[in-house]
Amino acid sequence: MTTDPAARVRELLDQYDTPTASAAELLCDRHPADDVAFTVVESDLSSTDLTYGYLREQSSRFAAALADLGVEPGDHVATLMGKSAELVVALLGIWRRGAVHVPLFTAFAPPAIAFRLGASGAKVVVSDANQVEKLAPGEDIPADASWQVVVVGGGSGALDFATLVDSHDATDAKGAAVTVGGAGPLVQLFTSGTTGTPKGVPVPLRALASFHAYQEFGLDVRKDDVFWNAADPGWAYGLYYALLGPLAAGTRSILLHAGFSAPLTWQVMERFGVTNFAAAPTVYRSLRADPTPIPETVSLRRASSAGEPLTPDVISWAEANLNVFVRDHYGQTEHGMFIANAWADGLQDEVREGSMGKPLPGWACAVLADDSDAVAPPRTPGRVAIDTHSPLMWFTGYVDAPEKTAQRFTADGRWYLTGDAGQTDEDGFYFFSARDDDVIIMAGYRIGPFDVESVLVMHDHVVEAAVVGMPDELRGEVLEAFVVLRDGVDGSGELEVELQTLVKKKFAAHAYPRAVHFVPSLPKTPSGKVQRYLLRQK
Repeated sequence: MTTDPAARVRELLDQYDTPTASAAELLCDRHPADDVAFTVVESDLSSTDLTYGYLREQSSRFAAALADLGVEPGDHVATLMGKSAELVVALLGIWRRGAVHVPLFTAFAPPAIAFRLGASGAKVVVSDANQVEKLAPGEDIPADASWQVVVVGGGSGALDFATLVDSHDATDAKGAAVTVGGAGPLVQLFTSGTTGTPKGVPVPLRALASFHAYQEFGLDVRKDDVFWNAADPGWAYGLYYALLGPLAAGTRSILLHAGFSAPLTWQVMERFGVTNFAAAPTVYRSLRADPTPIPETVSLRRASSAGEPLTPDVISWAEANLNVFVRDHYGQTEHGMFIANAWADGLQDEVREGSMGKPLPGWACAVLADDSDAVAPPRTPGRVAIDTHSPLMWFTGYVDAPEKTAQRFTADGRWYLTGDAGQTDEDGFYFFSARDDDVIIMAGYRIGPFDVESVLVMHDHVVEAAVVGMPDELRGEVLEAFVVLRDGVDGSGELEVELQTLVKKKFAAHAYPRAVHFVPSLPKTPSGKVQRYLLRQK
């Protein structure tokens, strides 16, 4: 493997963007059969190692079963499953068959599930037993649904996952790896819907080059690392970088088959010697807020964050308590990660407070002016964009949505518009401000919610905060804050004044929230992004 980033990008594209590319070969079969792909950890800390040889055999059986269920290459198969051995087998079976995976987040309610199944035209849904009731006919799920349901772990489903796998032979020709090529579809997931109806995002096989590159450049996952990406595979960061990226790179990862809790997270890190950790900012904030002592033997070499901008309080806490910086990384469902405070040797740079870093190798980005498609000068707020000539760029448009696709690209096709506002500094570091829809214009001032939120969470009593703009007759908009407090702390008028004063002192006198609402939780997408439009509706 070359150490030159540009040459490495070309190597990866030569692997994944070819007419003969096969997902099963690239993600499983080419790796040594005895190598461990995943260590699946249960809530009691018992664990099971999944080797590539085991995954090849089991996924071949499931691919043959899918063929018998009428699934053809190009058909869509959904999963409504938590992180488990069965999930990995199911995904590799889907891709081995040449089918397209549709991830469903287990926290989804029936309306969200029905929307995605209908929009994707899924033929089969593989569901955990404790999720299958969401697929029962009712107000949202039709009685004559076109999809078949396969149940993992028992239940009332007519099709049992283990029975299907056991009843097929790994050498069955129907389970042979299908070649789809670099442009062939691998996944169809949906945007997280921070500002409206989710849009279908087709992920081609060649996107694996980008996912593999991020594992190396952004996360610096090495062969001797114990890597744990705690994100859920029902959304992009978890699917791309807790499953696809590690499988592509052939590196061992942790999969926790249990719900999140701070004490359990520390126990997993300690028991399995995690050295490289990635998670959403919400996870780090929860670890910071939890009184559980950090085990002395926890020793992280790398720590990374994605999903929402990383507030400075998390960075300082991690440096003081974990002896490692948490580096902020930025990306989207449509691309994966493309701007980051990279960890890899030769790419590491200083961590500047509030910065999401610089474009990763294989990506070229810019901040465009608000009123034109010209590149904005440093320190000038504008629109974060990706150069469509970037070698690792793989997104070309949403499924059956030409108008929404057109809105994402400049008229000349040169730039993809992320929908995020930000700016650069003189050294090329990028700074996130807000979603375009979330920028607050107050008396002519542009205010990014993130700047105010970063100050609010400095207060010892505050766990999370979200800031929105509300209509105001005099100023156009004014700021209001929604704040989640630590357990045992009650909101009060005195605390509201404290928070307003803190913003005046630490950020700007004009940008303090005119009202502070103390709430038990913030509405979020599956990826952990705060849905500010829902707060505005309140």
